[in-house]
Amino acid sequence: MSRKIFTGSRIFDGERFHDERALIVSDGRIETIAALNDLPEGERIVLDGGVLSAGFIDAQVNGGGGRMLNDEPSAGSMYIIADGHRRYGTTALLPTLITDTADATKAAIEAAKEAVKTNRGVAGLHLEGPHLAPARKGAHLASLMRPVEDSDVKAFIAAREAIGTLLVTMAAEQVSVKQVRALAEAGVTVSIGHSDCTSEQAEERFDAGARGVTHLFNAMSQMGHRAPGLVGAAIDHPATWCGVIADGHHVDPKALRTALRAKRGEGKLLLVSDAMSLVGSDKDSFTLNGRTVHRESGSFCSKVVLADGTLAGSDVDMASSIRYCTTYLDLTLAEALRMATLYPARFLRLEGYGQLLPGYRADVVHLNDKTEVTAAWISGERK
Repeated sequence: MSRKIFTGSRIFDGERFHDERALIVSDGRIETIAALNDLPEGERIVLDGGVLSAGFIDAQVNGGGGRMLNDEPSAGSMYIIADGHRRYGTTALLPTLITDTADATKAAIEAAKEAVKTNRGVAGLHLEGPHLAPARKGAHLASLMRPVEDSDVKAFIAAREAIGTLLVTMAAEQVSVKQVRALAEAGVTVSIGHSDCTSEQAEERFDAGARGVTHLFNAMSQMGHRAPGLVGAAIDHPATWCGVIADGHHVDPKALRTALRAKRGEGKLLLVSDAMSLVGSDKDSFTLNGRTVHRESGSFCSKVVLADGTLAGSDVDMASSIRYCTTYLDLTLAEALRMATLYPARFLRLEGYGQLLPGYRADVVHLNDKTEVTAAWISGERK
């Protein structure tokens, strides 16, 4: 048996903190959280204060480490992206292909089938498009957007069976209630996004099994007092999970604080980076569908924009998003950590992820007192 014993740090198990305790990992899994006077034999890892938490889970990662998945939808790209984000505490992510051609989508699916078999931080695949609404295209190419066809449903179901975790973002206008139900029943995680739908259209798809909303507030119908739109439906629907980009650019903190207070039911707000290739890279620009995207400075973190100023994903990492939550959103560190660990695990139905409980994966991150990542482990191995 290979055993590691972590001491010297507070431990956050996903629900609560443990002080003056040790985290014991055996063969890549959490064994227990034990008293310091009752420790077994094993490799000692002594930490200098801070917090041990489950590793962060990011459901929406377009790029990192200088690579965009769209540039080369391969397993190699997925590993580069995962490596680029691991230094910021992300130990499991869904590489995300934004709206592209059918060939690119097929290549991304094949790549994910290979990548999830390794232990390199790729937990599945997110297809954000092409079934989006041109009226809410954001930085996506409207010319490639189209409705969902029955052949797409079959392909997504087959991909989910092969990959394990498949998240698809679709506009409510581009997918029928029947199609949502078929996908949900087959285990595909459906998220509504880039949509100009009514609240009624959204609610019908939530009731049919759509589990989430992609980057709440961004690229969707907004909340009015007589027309609540997708924003209002997502906040009100008790089973719906909402990804949010906490970077100081995508959503005003007042709107996020309001949504956090208003969200009801089991569904919660969870952090996503929506990161582009510049995270974990020294580059200042990249190309997206033939268009140049460049980095601009900001008060909290930098942003990435097209030439016309349109936000094109983000330049934020998950550790920075946690700091944003505790600094600007009035959240405790515990709740901010849940938004990066427990909640995305539940949204994606990733069993054995997101908490430090017996039998769970030993995907662990250490944060110092400034909530900066000092180390990350995947299945108990330092990465």
